[in-house]
Amino acid sequence: MSRPPGGRGGARRVRCRCGRTVLRQLVGQRAALDVTADADFLTAAAAAALREPNRLDWCTRTGRDGIELLWAGCHRRKGECDRPHVIDHKCTAPPAAQSAHAHGRGRTRKTSVPEGQLTLG
Repeated sequence: MSRPPGGRGGARRVRCRCGRTVLRQLVGQRAALDVTADADFLTAAAAAALREPNRLDWCTRTGRDGIELLWAGCHRRKGECDRPHVIDHKCTAPPAAQSAHAHGRGRTRKTSVPEGQLTLG
């Protein structure tokens, strides 16, 4: 993604290869994370219950650019956050390498340059 991270642009609604609608955004100012989250809005408590070590939940805010994903730091505040939350997407589609191989597209291609040499494309 070439869009700047943070609050400039908001999240885009896109389709995952499994068919679900997801939200995509770079979240953060310095070391941004490329977030793909389910587009289903949850309460802060429901999102926190689904959180796992490698599956984060995100607080959302609606601005002039649409929905924006924010770090869910609101869990540290007293009381429950009243904004909608979303959770990282878990794709149910088969891995790309397996699906390409199943359709006969997983074959390697011969190139005209020696192995290890970069080509401009």
